[in-house]
Order: sequence, then C-alpha cells, then structure tokens
Amino acid sequence: MDLQSIGRVMVVIGIGIALLGGLLLVLSRLPIFSNLSNLPGDIRVQGQGFSCFVPVVSMILISVILTVILNIIIRIINR
Repeated sequence: MDLQSIGRVMVVIGIGIALLGGLLLVLSRLPIFSNLSNLPGDIRVQGQGFSCFVPVVSMILISVILTVILNIIIRIINR
C-alpha cells in the first residue's frame, strides 16, 4: 500500500468521524437523548473537588439498540 492510498483512507475515516460527531451534536438536542444520562442505575459519585460518572445502564441500553440495528442491516445485506 502506498502513501497516497493510506492518505485517502485516513481522509475518509476523518470525514466519517466528523459526520458522526455532527450527528451526535444534533441528536443531543433531542429530548429523548438529552435525558439518557439520567437513567436509574447510572452511577454518579460526587465529593469535595471530585466527581465521577459511570453510565452503566445507558451504555447497556445503547449497546442493545445498536446490536438490534446492526443485525437488521446485516440480514438485509445478506439476502
């Protein structure tokens, strides 16, 4: 693989990451996604000069939704 093709791949990956970031910015303004970090089961620890947030339930929910979506897409492609 020469440097020109590596450069093209990196540009495509960069554009993909930028588009994903823009999509996340738009989705974060929707009320459904803005309350995602307030689910019961998400761990929030706050102390004096210290805070830690572990979104356990939110990540499980996102993982299940993405798994279902990707399985549907893969089944459609493999027909």
